[in-house]
Amino acid sequence: EVQLVESGGGLVQAGGSLRLSCAASGFNFDDYDIAWFRQAPGKEREGVSCISSGTGGINYADSVKGRFTFSSDNAKNTVYLQMHSLKPEDTGVYYCAVEDTSFIRAPCSTSHTYDYYGQGTQVTVSS
Repeated sequence: EVQLVESGGGLVQAGGSLRLSCAASGFNFDDYDIAWFRQAPGKEREGVSCISSGTGGINYADSVKGRFTFSSDNAKNTVYLQMHSLKPEDTGVYYCAVEDTSFIRAPCSTSHTYDYYGQGTQVTVSS
């Protein structure tokens, strides 16, 4: 059973930093793309960043490029999202998600629904 548990959210002032963690279990990191999504109040969920299991490449939404960094510690089955220079518009619930991409060697994308999502962690950036 795939399980994803996010942590690390909180309240931070604009310009501050947070590091989110996603502890994963129940699947092989080598066979799944992993992504971070977020959803602000009253808005649709949007993709933030993803890592391809096939290529190892990482993609970012334009709104977070240069400020957020996606990393993975396969030995700990944990992925991280380091967020710097946070803005009020970064406020939302952040979700870790995975999709089975076995035998697929292609860049990752967050333009579609993934197979599994965690419960989310709240990030609030005050102005």
